[in-house]
Amino acid sequence: MSPEPMHFSDYQAAFAARIRDPKQAPRPPGDSAKRMRVYEELLFNNLENFLLACYPITRQLLGARVWKQTLRRFFSAHRSHSPLFRDIPKAFLDWLEAGGATRFPALPFLAEFMHYEWLELSVSVSLDDPDLTAVEPEGDLLKGRPAPHPTARMACYHYPVHRIGPRFKPTVADGQVYCYLLFRDETDTVRFIQLNPLSARLLELLREQRSSGREALAHLAAQTAPDQYEKLVQAGGDLLRDLRDQGALLGTWRTP
Repeated sequence: MSPEPMHFSDYQAAFAARIRDPKQAPRPPGDSAKRMRVYEELLFNNLENFLLACYPITRQLLGARVWKQTLRRFFSAHRSHSPLFRDIPKAFLDWLEAGGATRFPALPFLAEFMHYEWLELSVSVSLDDPDLTAVEPEGDLLKGRPAPHPTARMACYHYPVHRIGPRFKPTVADGQVYCYLLFRDETDTVRFIQLNPLSARLLELLREQRSSGREALAHLAAQTAPDQYEKLVQAGGDLLRDLRDQGALLGTWRTP
């Protein structure tokens, strides 16, 4: 006897539930196990490919079995609010930060490390292209207002995430702060620059206030070491010039 026909919306809901959780959700009436298995594997494998492209080292840290189990929980529990495939890795990171990472007490650095991996993807797909007509490439970085590369992103962590991998998995933070500047260079390669917290704060001030290099350094000196103003300006000027040489700064803004 043929199964009772389902309303289309009910069928869609049953089909989606089965795709998300094949072990718990029943097949929609009339669908064969073979047919459903094609869709179950296709969608899950697509999800894994998107996430693996962003989190290759995370998979190594978790191991193949735990990685797939975690993806399966995410696939079953998460409800996407974006139609863009490139937003899937950030949704996965948000899901883990909201509670999933507590499942890995032996990897206390996991959330920060995954953010570091995601940040590379964020920079690589950024739609922000530099407007070279708005900057003076050889402008004075102390007198003028330094112009960061529009793809530049910065983050600070409690763990040395650039060293983390299968052979280095710290169990506790060492009390230091590790800051990183990422940007996409003219060849579309993502570049990484490690900064100390003081240098990171300087770049934050420049982005927030769009002040001159000297003004930002004066503000920083007043907050940290008023009696070291001249030394800080000299060191800060050297840092800004080095960042321009590497491409993280484009020069100085032309307009007021």
